[in-house]
Amino acid sequence: MRSATPKVLHEVCGRPLVAWPVLAAQAAGAERVVVVHSPGVPLKEALPPGATGAVQEQPDGTGGAVAAALPSLDGARTIVVINGDVPLVPAALLSELVAAHRHAGAAATVVSARLADPAGYGRIVRDQAGRVVRIVETKQVEGDDHAVLAIDEVNTGIYCFDAEALSGALPRLTTDNAQGELYLPQVLDVLHGDGALVAAHVASDPAVVLGVNDRVQLAEVRAEAQKRILEEHMRNGVSVTDPRQVVVDATVTIERDAVIGIGTSLLGSTQVGEGAVVGPHCTVTNSVIAAGAVIKHSWLEGAEIGPGASVGPFAYLRPGTVLRADAKAGTFVEMKNSDIGEGSKVPHLSYIGDATVGPGSNLGAATITANYDSKRRVKNRTTLGAGVKTGVDTTLVAPVTLGDRAYTAAGSVVVEDVPDGALAIARARQSSIEGYADRE
Repeated sequence: MRSATPKVLHEVCGRPLVAWPVLAAQAAGAERVVVVHSPGVPLKEALPPGATGAVQEQPDGTGGAVAAALPSLDGARTIVVINGDVPLVPAALLSELVAAHRHAGAAATVVSARLADPAGYGRIVRDQAGRVVRIVETKQVEGDDHAVLAIDEVNTGIYCFDAEALSGALPRLTTDNAQGELYLPQVLDVLHGDGALVAAHVASDPAVVLGVNDRVQLAEVRAEAQKRILEEHMRNGVSVTDPRQVVVDATVTIERDAVIGIGTSLLGSTQVGEGAVVGPHCTVTNSVIAAGAVIKHSWLEGAEIGPGASVGPFAYLRPGTVLRADAKAGTFVEMKNSDIGEGSKVPHLSYIGDATVGPGSNLGAATITANYDSKRRVKNRTTLGAGVKTGVDTTLVAPVTLGDRAYTAAGSVVVEDVPDGALAIARARQSSIEGYADRE
């Protein structure tokens, strides 16, 4: 990956790479999930709840990795092994694998896939009865063994083992291979040599073999995962204007009849309500957008948008912003840590930070809350009551409170509280100097 970040911690659609197979295993009903990793890899925060880690002290191959996990799987009867860098493994496939394994009474069952171009993958070699004899890696093909190279059934790296059979076979693995490592597929050779049944379950979706070894493959896997995420949302009643130009994380929820416009990214824990319109060209991270809200050409992060509210175009809503029902944050408006009351409007060219605005208020263009006290290095709060109307170019120097139905005159710098129903005029009286333009 040429990265300071361990491979399995690179993200795919909002989740670390390693979290994808873990979540699939849990969804398939796994009682325990153990993730094997090298010493010093900070996996704890990346693992979904319920998964545990096991350290592989020596980099001695996939066989050594499974051996490192066995102490954490004491008492298990059936063990499924998945590669941590193959994120497109569906839970349904794992359930099918375990069912097929138990039905056949096999000691081991490998998931295989049939590929039009199997180059680079280990081939599944079967006997005349269809039982798996061995897995031959491409590097192990000797001479002109075209029969093996012609096989289109490949190993996906997903296995199901009888726990007792696996425990007995692992100590018998050898390092007699090009890499000098303990290869897990050799377990199948050992079990077959013992006369045990080794079966294969063919996956209907060949994408399960898509792993990640560099950033090119990471992009390929991300594109396939994104395609599946969007297709699921669309089948559940969400309209996506152009799936080729929309990004939606796996952790996002979208209700039916929502419309996601072109150029839009929905990231993190974002929730979009029924019938909401998001886009075109929006980035929304860790935000809640209620039913019927409309967001256009805007950036939202950690914001909460109420039913029927509208945002944009070209608005920037920062963490802690709450727009109540039918409220508006208009063109070139920035908000931060502010609660905008029901039906209130901030139409354009304003900064509202650390403020509470009551219902039914209307803030004129270029209304600014001067919230930062540079001497004390604190943010002060501005409070506006219900039905407040500020004139254009009003600066509210916090801490300050405007009562219900208060007004401010255009161009005012308000530094004192304004009573209910009062008009605050805080500007110098105009004077005109005649003949000024003619002076030299």
